[in-house]
Amino acid sequence: MSSPVPGSMGNSRLPKGPGQPLAVPWPPYRGRAMSLRGTLFADLPERSRQLLRACPQPEWIAPMLATLTQRRFSDPDWIFERKLDGERCLAFCSGRRVRLLSRNRLRLGGTYPEIVDVLESGRDHDVVIDGEVVAFEDGRTSFSRLQKRMGVTDPDAARRSGVAIFYYVFDLLHLDGYEVTRLPLRDRKALLRRAVRYRAPVRFTLHRNREGEAYFADACRRGWEGLIAKRAGSSYASRRSPDWLKFRCSNQQELVVGGFTDPSGTRVGLGALLLGYYEDNRLVYAGKVGTGFDVATLRSLRQRLGELEQARSPFAGSRTIGERGVHWVKPQLVAEVAFTEWTTDGLLRHPRYLGLRRDKPAREVVRERTGR
Repeated sequence: MSSPVPGSMGNSRLPKGPGQPLAVPWPPYRGRAMSLRGTLFADLPERSRQLLRACPQPEWIAPMLATLTQRRFSDPDWIFERKLDGERCLAFCSGRRVRLLSRNRLRLGGTYPEIVDVLESGRDHDVVIDGEVVAFEDGRTSFSRLQKRMGVTDPDAARRSGVAIFYYVFDLLHLDGYEVTRLPLRDRKALLRRAVRYRAPVRFTLHRNREGEAYFADACRRGWEGLIAKRAGSSYASRRSPDWLKFRCSNQQELVVGGFTDPSGTRVGLGALLLGYYEDNRLVYAGKVGTGFDVATLRSLRQRLGELEQARSPFAGSRTIGERGVHWVKPQLVAEVAFTEWTTDGLLRHPRYLGLRRDKPAREVVRERTGR
């Protein structure tokens, strides 16, 4: 007879820790799934089994976020994954119910119905998994291409969009009635590899255990966005953490749209977006971006921004924005922008528009600075 809690005795409840909900008994299982679930946990080291906490699958878990760094290193205590340029997606799978949620809890099931299909039929376990939805163009992840799916909420329209997407899964947060966030990352990855049946469009995110500098150089040569370095023994924390570090090949971040300029010549829609970020609850001007748009995007943006127009500038401070034909807007839309560097006076150099982000509230957009 299987033990009700891996590494424990009897059918007693786990103790309640400080600030934690009361743990619940090992949930009942049926048939073949029972032996599979027992096998997954039984393969964990004893010290890791002691970190499991029995609790119902939650409705939401805030994602762990990486910290930008300029360091490049190799370390046996770290693993290195490809940084993907897409939309963060957490999948909550219980029985036949599958919920896909974005970083700010938007429902994504209608946008990516093929992921729901696979997770509904390709599981022996109830899981909460973390990953990134991406689209490819010329072998590279393309946020601009993914944009054609991100605005679609009807499953049938999404399937007809012509944009193939993939869900790269890289972490496991809950498994078969147990919270696993306190387990070391290597143990979570080992469980994750076996907890889901991987078939298109759901893929397991591979990693390297060594040669972080060489892998980073190779990533940049291939035109990737960069790498994520993760401390192999770290737990999963629902916040930005120095245990996950971003190695970026080029500068890229979210910025708030505070206005736009009129088009000139044969251009349609708009000329440029005026961008900023929040600092001490003030929207600070960061410059303008006028490249990276196609005609359809220019027209779509002009329509959306026209609905947000206001008389006054949302930007704080005394900096003069010397642009002609400026229209101010309510600071609600968030744009993803690539650029070469920040100038000494705090403006973007050579920015390029990549797309709108719907997975981050404008008020949370700050200037991203290196953490270490």
